[in-house]
Amino acid sequence: MMKTYVFDLETKHLAQEVGGWDYIDRLGLAAAVLLDVGADEYLRYTEQQAAELIEAIEEADRMIGFNLVRFDYTVLKPYGLSITPELVAKTTDLLLDIYQELGFRVSLDNLAATSFQARKSADGLQAVSWYKEGKIDEVLAYCEIDVAVTNELWQFGKEHGQVFFQDRFGRRRAVRVDWS
Repeated sequence: MMKTYVFDLETKHLAQEVGGWDYIDRLGLAAAVLLDVGADEYLRYTEQQAAELIEAIEEADRMIGFNLVRFDYTVLKPYGLSITPELVAKTTDLLLDIYQELGFRVSLDNLAATSFQARKSADGLQAVSWYKEGKIDEVLAYCEIDVAVTNELWQFGKEHGQVFFQDRFGRRRAVRVDWS
């Protein structure tokens, strides 16, 4: 049976704290969640479990996420993740696919709200604040919700061959996807 994970992570720092977006690898892992799609089970990780997280990613047959290649994988590089062509080939990066189709980025929250009326519970800024306050359970819970929303978007796109977003003029627009 294929091992498919939907993945998201949260960081310890904000981009401006580490010198900007050119230094994603300095953001640090606060928490991560994998959804094992076949088992319908959420797996939670903290920085202390980075090695187990990386092992799961490397052993997966397929990885699904939102901005995985540019962001999540880069955050994990200092922990030992190698962004190999094999890893990229088994990754469905929803944001990258949408960017390649549209030529611009659309937020997960916009896509989820417009496609199936779901919203994220907070944002990455709040997650960093929770981490700094030692509220790792809140960070993990938020990350799990992001994974659930990402999974729902992926499933919606697989089923309908498109997802929807609200453009800057407030219009509902479709973008074709092939997430089979």
